[in-house]
Amino acid sequence: MIKPLGYYDYTVVLTYAGMMFSFYGIMMSIDGKFFEALFCLLIAGLCDMLDGTVASTKERSIQEKRFGVQIDSLCDLISFGIMPAVFTYMISNCNPLVGIVASLYTLAGLIRLAYFNVLEEDRSQNHPERKRCFMGVPITTIALLLPIACVLRANFAMNGYELILGTLIFCSIGFLTPIEIQKPNTTGKVLLSAIGLVEAFCVFFVGRTII
Repeated sequence: MIKPLGYYDYTVVLTYAGMMFSFYGIMMSIDGKFFEALFCLLIAGLCDMLDGTVASTKERSIQEKRFGVQIDSLCDLISFGIMPAVFTYMISNCNPLVGIVASLYTLAGLIRLAYFNVLEEDRSQNHPERKRCFMGVPITTIALLLPIACVLRANFAMNGYELILGTLIFCSIGFLTPIEIQKPNTTGKVLLSAIGLVEAFCVFFVGRTII
């Protein structure tokens, strides 16, 4: 029996699921279904927050760990690099200038993820202890900030896309800024999950008819 390439145990299920939700969110954005797209982004963010915790429950080989780092970053690029860019471009009615900014946002996210992979590989070889800080703003930050921008846009009857575009610009700068950000512990993850749930509630009840 021929074994397919890759790894398919439970440690990568959430990573794969997050990417699938994000790709569906891209399709919803193209169809103009921005409400559904935002929910896909929120779900992808939740999957990304939990996948590391799930992966830590299994003893993995060095190759499996390296694969996990690479597949997580590749999925993050789709989920939090490409999906928000397509969302913003489509909600602007395909404004060419917004398209340029969105492409630069994706590029910033790509550079940030590639640099993270380099640092992670160096850390795993020379400093095997658990990572405590992120270098630069994590690309997953957009999963929290973009829904907030959309809810504010809906709540204040802002028909433009400037706030959403500004969120992409802010995150792009954060991705490339060499600052250390403390990695959230269990309490922090619970708090971020709670914020995500509040955002989902606000999107559903405040922004559904406007987004």
